[in-house]
Amino acid sequence: MSRGIYSFNKRGFIQKKDKFSRGFLLSPILLIPLFLVLISGSLIKSIQGDLLVSNYSSHILTGLLGYILAFLISYIPLERLRKYLIPFYLCTLISLFLIYFFGISISGAQRWLNFGIFSFQPSEVAKLSTVLTLALVLDKKIISTISDLVLPLLVVIVPWVLIFFQPDLGTSLVLLVLTSVMLYWSQMPIEWLLILVFCLVTSIFYLTLPTVLIFWIPFMGYLAYRSSKKKIIFSIFIVFFHSLVAKLTPILWQYGLKEYQKDRLLLFLDPNRDPLGGGYHLIQSKIAIGSGGLFGTGLLQGKLTNLQFIPEQHTDFIFSALGEELGFLGCTIVLFLFFLLIKKLINISKSARNDFESLIVIGIAATFLFQIVINLFMTIGLGPVTGIPLPFMSYGRTSLMINFISIGLVLSILKRSRSLRS
Repeated sequence: MSRGIYSFNKRGFIQKKDKFSRGFLLSPILLIPLFLVLISGSLIKSIQGDLLVSNYSSHILTGLLGYILAFLISYIPLERLRKYLIPFYLCTLISLFLIYFFGISISGAQRWLNFGIFSFQPSEVAKLSTVLTLALVLDKKIISTISDLVLPLLVVIVPWVLIFFQPDLGTSLVLLVLTSVMLYWSQMPIEWLLILVFCLVTSIFYLTLPTVLIFWIPFMGYLAYRSSKKKIIFSIFIVFFHSLVAKLTPILWQYGLKEYQKDRLLLFLDPNRDPLGGGYHLIQSKIAIGSGGLFGTGLLQGKLTNLQFIPEQHTDFIFSALGEELGFLGCTIVLFLFFLLIKKLINISKSARNDFESLIVIGIAATFLFQIVINLFMTIGLGPVTGIPLPFMSYGRTSLMINFISIGLVLSILKRSRSLRS
């Protein structure tokens, strides 16, 4: 490569400058996450107050390290990482498995591994490793037959099961969504995507309106019939598959979810049924956001935030602190920045050099977007509390570092797609 502030020689080392690299330190794709980290750092300081126990400095320091790491990763061609993706995926599975024997349990969930100097959350790493491995499996492959789905679904099912029974309902949902989006991006028929996504609807109907399944499951068979060459066989298979999902639903509900998770899924419809228990988070979160008004009370000035009315607000409920202290205007700005980031990621996925890189970017975009939407719905009372963090804002060092690594991979793809066009 001859153009540049930096480029790579045959062994992949930086040898000279590339004209695009200088701007990457100030790229919106890097600056937006860094700005979100700085804002959320101030909110965490407001939530925890006492500097001796506050996590705000750790959050900001991790964000700055992630910013630098993302920039460095942008120099690594993804093609040189392909041979390491399967070992990375297998190491992730091993760490998820070790959770059940050596994991640290916090608030009833066993999700962390402690190595003395540091601890990390394998399920957060699993999001990225699943995206990368799925991209590897789906590269240059069009999903047109059932056999084409076997390997991609197997890649997802193994980490999904290990994560679901930790229990970590939020991350297990993220894996399902990013898989659906990546399968669609690899040109899987839209009917097949609906059949997969509607498994959740089948489960909900079984728990709430089981008689509807008499019409619903045959409808799934109809979607299968109109979308496959082997119409009769595929229809029978899908009817059997959704019937199996319905039968497994009460087992997963009974043994896969803790009591507090069941309460969260049910109480968001009416949190006032248990205002001091399962509905407490939702009620206090909505009060905090509503009290912020148009302009908010000001950074570090939120009464509910300062007095810690919302437990663990610095993690999954950081948006409620934003709503109280920066008001509707601050929330709108942050959501616009998220929108801008997702829009840029989608554009990069469309202009990527090959299917492999395009699938990686769209998988990362789907992961971010789903977490943003669900976290927002959760904090304003339009969805259940699922423990899904707000990217770059919720406190969590593993999550934050993985998010920046993902951004670094996107920058690497952007850099090489620009070099190709030039």
